[in-house]
Amino acid sequence: MHVDKQKHTFEPKIIAFVCTWCTYAGADLAGTSRMQYPSNVRVLKFPCTGRIDPVFIIKAFQQGADGILISGCHPGDCHYIAGNYHARRRFAAFRKLLEFIGVDLNRIQFSWVSAAEGGKWVEVVTDLTERVRAMGPMVEFKDLVLEEQWSGNLNNPELQAVYEAM
Repeated sequence: MHVDKQKHTFEPKIIAFVCTWCTYAGADLAGTSRMQYPSNVRVLKFPCTGRIDPVFIIKAFQQGADGILISGCHPGDCHYIAGNYHARRRFAAFRKLLEFIGVDLNRIQFSWVSAAEGGKWVEVVTDLTERVRAMGPMVEFKDLVLEEQWSGNLNNPELQAVYEAM
């Protein structure tokens, strides 16, 4: 019973990587229109979704994100002509790597939200938050953070010599 209660009170951390021109403006429209949606999302604004490096997604999970949203202009409406097509192709290839390293792809959503679609922003954010909340915390990457930090063993004679020389 304690686990169920803990899962029920879990509030996921969602990181949204969005383009400045469309999705960020759509999120802003939702806010200025006083539309209600979960406050679990932290927005990172990019000039274009084509500039979002897949490593950012892995880093977000390592830093404690439970879910990721990538959202930009609709295909054909990119302010940088083809940036969203590049992002879509990159994400399609990156999905296989995420699956391989054990990320449940239900934790990630790729969507198109225009500047005029504040209601769609609310729907996307709400759906992703509810889905990730039901899945529970993302624990798989917590261990990776520890491994990525200094992994040296201070009992190692070479490392000990370097520390003593400092």
